[in-house]
Amino acid sequence: MRRTRKIASVLTVGILALGATACGDDSDSGSDSGGGSAGGGDETTSASSDIKVGMAYDVGGRGDQSFNDSAAAGLDKAKDEFGFDADESEATDGEAESAREERLVTFAEAGYDPIIAVGFAYAESVGKVAAQYPDTHFAIIDDSSLADTPNVASLVFAEEQGSFLVGAAAALKSEAGHIGFVGGVETPLIQKFQAGYEAGAKEVNPDITIDVTYLSQPPDFSGFGDPAKGKTAAEGMYQNGADIVYHAAGGSGGGVFEAAADAGAKAIGVDSDQYNTADPSVQDVIMTSMLKNVDVAVYNYLSEVNDGNFPTGVTTYDLKVDGVGYSTSGGQIDDIVDKLDAYKQQIIDGDITVPTEPAS
Repeated sequence: MRRTRKIASVLTVGILALGATACGDDSDSGSDSGGGSAGGGDETTSASSDIKVGMAYDVGGRGDQSFNDSAAAGLDKAKDEFGFDADESEATDGEAESAREERLVTFAEAGYDPIIAVGFAYAESVGKVAAQYPDTHFAIIDDSSLADTPNVASLVFAEEQGSFLVGAAAALKSEAGHIGFVGGVETPLIQKFQAGYEAGAKEVNPDITIDVTYLSQPPDFSGFGDPAKGKTAAEGMYQNGADIVYHAAGGSGGGVFEAAADAGAKAIGVDSDQYNTADPSVQDVIMTSMLKNVDVAVYNYLSEVNDGNFPTGVTTYDLKVDGVGYSTSGGQIDDIVDKLDAYKQQIIDGDITVPTEPAS
């Protein structure tokens, strides 16, 4: 379902004092399986537009080298190509729901349209603010609960499918027959990563051992921004015999990589191609990353806005449209790409149905 409206004139306002942290270098995913990156590069454009985009990041914000940075890359590409004005703000660890709501209201009052909320934690606030500002358009990433709200677009992903592929990679590469999963916050969304990872690993090796740890429980979302806690969790897994650990923990994943480096083991990144964004001291431990192309979703949404169309309802990015995938940067899984791509095709063809909830 789509609703189309020509963009109205926007009142001229001053730039919001909503600071953003500088982003690291843009880079390719390095994978034929994960689809192209929407990262902006250095190209400039003479395009201009009266469209003003508000981007509300989740905890970690621009510079997290993962989920938020992927959204930022899509915004940057749209700004470069279409000449949009944009401003950004980010959630802080432990903030009240009212702070998220206020962030969105500030954008709406300043005439930003559309407003993009990065992360399911914004669902309640987007629902409230979208009702208060029915002529302003919103997009939310990773939540479909507002699918029937007429001025909200839900951009969601088949995380379980991409996680299946990196789970298969982990099982194919594990010498110990023992792997791990570190989730940031135990929510249905992050359980999709776990479910797919476990299913992919067990497709390869039904007897494989998989350790699972979550760093926090809702409403505590600190698990997405606590590298020290991520390191401690992964250290326990490596000490327990795991030789590969996959994280779906946002900024906490940096700690997982440190633990892998200390243990002489391997890790799997998430959302972005983290081999290309992580500190060089841990780069070699990242054997692959599950790519969740938030950049593509953000860019595609803003491309339609540029054309005067405001998507509504749910748009799902899955393996069929390269919305998810895996990276091959560093060459550590080059020898199993054929096997992973065979699994990918079976999922696309419907021969393999990947679960969205853990088996136990």
